[in-house]
Amino acid sequence: MKFNLEAADQHSKARAGTITTDHGEIQTPIFMPVGTAGTVKSINQQQLKNDVDAKIILGNTYHLYLRPGLDILERAGGLHQFIGWDRPILTDSGGYQVYSLSKVRKIKEEGVTFRSHIDGSKHLFTPEYAMDIQRTIGADIIMAFDECTPYPCDYKYAANSINMTHRWLKRCCTRFDTTEPKYGFSQTLFPIVQGSVYKDLRIKSAEFIAAMDREGNAIGGLSVGEPAEEMYAMTEVVCDILPYEKPRYLMGVGTPINILENIALGVDMFDCVMPTRNARNGMLFTKNGIINISNKKWADDFSPIEADSDLLADKVYTKAYLRHLMHSKEMLGAQIATLHNLHFYLWLVKTAREKIINGEFYAWKNKMVTILGNKL
Repeated sequence: MKFNLEAADQHSKARAGTITTDHGEIQTPIFMPVGTAGTVKSINQQQLKNDVDAKIILGNTYHLYLRPGLDILERAGGLHQFIGWDRPILTDSGGYQVYSLSKVRKIKEEGVTFRSHIDGSKHLFTPEYAMDIQRTIGADIIMAFDECTPYPCDYKYAANSINMTHRWLKRCCTRFDTTEPKYGFSQTLFPIVQGSVYKDLRIKSAEFIAAMDREGNAIGGLSVGEPAEEMYAMTEVVCDILPYEKPRYLMGVGTPINILENIALGVDMFDCVMPTRNARNGMLFTKNGIINISNKKWADDFSPIEADSDLLADKVYTKAYLRHLMHSKEMLGAQIATLHNLHFYLWLVKTAREKIINGEFYAWKNKMVTILGNKL
């Protein structure tokens, strides 16, 4: 993997760059749609490519490991072949799912024992096995195995947790560096900075991760319930330490406003289930604010979903029709809303990139963050 920085904003820490992988180029800042089980919910891969123009998508190690399972994925030739996707894929390590399974998992130095949410079967993820699983899945970018701490989190627990995450990272790197990719293309390992909302722990973790000298780095353990101001403060501290010339990925973030504010702090890559999950519940993100399409006010609004969009669905379907579909629980409603939200998120980061290159990002960002939270 290569990363070339092409422009930097004079009034913030925003940057524009290009990540080059064996499955194609990713222009940054970028938003990555979440395809948990080998599918971005409600839409197909052709729509993702042609309508949304997603440059990279996510797969979920925990879910793919359980279903369809490593044997099927390996026989298929990896996740790209299995799902019919020829652009880059990033996989998480399973650490976040383990965090969310707090009632059915046990964390030890060796790794994490957990029970499947599907059938209750018992499994062990070690740092080494997390590398092996992701090698078999075949993602272009794979994540180190870490512990994602909850919020709020006791200081002592957070301190012990980052130390273990760092010990696990060394094991991840050793396993990654002594194994080969399986499907004829290269893979890249990103470590993850942790430390909850404690500045000294974030500094310690960021310095350790920077010293590992991998090709890119991630920031985890944010957007787990803490106030946005705390997220921004921790992101700023970490971005000031992580190597300038390498991509920075803020995991699981977030709202359109979160994304713009974190771009301004120096983040290059984002993912979040928000645009897809909220779409299925009738929430649309637009250039003028947020629409709850379930509200009665849209029942006889025959204007396009977003008239100045270059997404066909935004121009040919009306708000009244989309409300009718959602109200009737028709599958097409979730499909249109998902297409719209993902297209909007990709439009947002693409426009941010253009504004960074043109030297207009900071003023545009400040204007947009006052608009994007409006409830229409």
